[in-house]
Amino acid sequence: MTATLEVAEGVGTIRLDRPPMNALDIATQDRLKELAEEATRRDDVRAVVITGGEKVFAAGADIKEMQDMDHAAMIARSGALQESFTAIARIPKPVVAAVNGYALGGGCELALCADFRIAAENAKLGQPEILLGLIPGAGGTQRLARLVGPAKAKDLIFTGRQVKAPEALAIGLVDRVVPAAEVHEQAHAWAARLAQGPAIALRAAKESIDAGLETDLQTGLAIERTWFAGLFATEDRERGMRSFVEEGPGKAKFL
Repeated sequence: MTATLEVAEGVGTIRLDRPPMNALDIATQDRLKELAEEATRRDDVRAVVITGGEKVFAAGADIKEMQDMDHAAMIARSGALQESFTAIARIPKPVVAAVNGYALGGGCELALCADFRIAAENAKLGQPEILLGLIPGAGGTQRLARLVGPAKAKDLIFTGRQVKAPEALAIGLVDRVVPAAEVHEQAHAWAARLAQGPAIALRAAKESIDAGLETDLQTGLAIERTWFAGLFATEDRERGMRSFVEEGPGKAKFL
């Protein structure tokens, strides 16, 4: 398998396993979509970690495979390429990327699909497609600009340069930088903490934020209002409010 899903204590770990560089060939792209859909379906998965290995997250697409594709072939494939990454972005549960080493091209685009990114001190991220006469094709032009702003996204995409972890943190491309040996541990801890939370409310928060970013303020407020009211029909809301009244804030147990 080019990627696997392991589940422990409510956290599903999607692990890329295509040494040496975890190049994202077609088989891996399709596998990521399958695993994203599985993580979405499974009730025992309440949060997700996406990781590569100790030395590399994913160094991009499989260029040798892409080199043999012509215009017609990529027209046929590009939709499935984007769908595989969108499936990760649409997992209705908290998702954190644990980024060691290189996260370039498709690897960077995969990290962009997470809700939170924890990077190693030795991490290098970037969108080098311009150096191949291309642009990002798995969401990079869209998700990167929404995350770091259009000017910074254009800098990275126009030049194809790689950014080291401190700069990635400074521009908001990653959310935390830690020693390389601690990346997976801290990513799992972040996911495990949220795995203890109210699953439907977390889904509502994620979908409200993500959908709201794609529309105008009034429509976003309507999305928020619908989810907010709907949560009053959930057992978790009853449990959370009862615990607050009886025990004080922050003591509710949702599992």
